[in-house]
Parts: sequence; C-alpha cells; structure tokens
Amino acid sequence: MPAPIHVAVGVVTRGSSVLICQRASQDPHPGKWEFPGGKVQDGEDERSCLQRELHEELGIDATIGAFLYRTTHTYPQGRTVVLTFFHVPSYRGEIANTQFQQLAWVEPGQLPTFDFLEGDREFIAALARGEWPELFVPEPGRRLS
Repeated sequence: MPAPIHVAVGVVTRGSSVLICQRASQDPHPGKWEFPGGKVQDGEDERSCLQRELHEELGIDATIGAFLYRTTHTYPQGRTVVLTFFHVPSYRGEIANTQFQQLAWVEPGQLPTFDFLEGDREFIAALARGEWPELFVPEPGRRLS
C-alpha cells in the first residue's frame, strides 16, 4: 500500500465568505470543488507548503493562521490523503486564478450545495454547522446565519 499523501489546505476568508476552487477538466476529479492547497514535498512542513501552493495557484503571499482540522480519506482507487486545514486570515496581492476552472467566494452555509472532493466533506459539514465562527466577520448590517 503506498504511503499517504499529505496535503496542506488553505481556508482563505474574506468577511463572511470563504474561497473555494473548482478543479480543471484535465485534473484528477475534474469539476470537483476544493479549497486551495497542495501536496507537502519532502523536507517541507505543512505551513511552508501552503504558502508555496497559494503563491503558485493564486499568486498571493498568504498569512498562514491557525490549524483548524485534520482528516484522512482513502479514495476508491486506493490513494490515501491526509488533509490538514489551516485558516488564511489575510494575504498580500490580488488573487489570480492560474489553474482552476473557476473560483468562488461563498458563505459557509452554502458549502454543502457544491460538489466537493470526498476528503473535504467532513470539514465542509463542520464549517457549514457554524464551527469556527471566529473565522468569519459579518459585513456591516448583516448577521451570519
């Protein structure tokens, strides 16, 4: 059995929304939604990996914040991934979509309506239930539901 793939995942927030990304048609699991991030390389820690990936994928210099969640998922073809989610409270630069089919800013309660990768679903459910409310700052005059 191959070693698990370790993936660092960024939960990029802005106000009451979080950034999600749709995989391109040529990628594995085409059309599925995910959070930005990627595989941890040999000799790299998760936070450094996430900074590198967010720069490569979105062209931003991200501040990697608090550890949020870790889960392990084995896909039907036998590949196991260990996903580690970190909050990304701020970044420098303008987000540029360099490799995804599309990007979207959505409120946490909307997340379950998107077709996410199976490995993300536990985290999506927790975020949509209102865990980690401190990640989201309601816009003036609006309340988070």
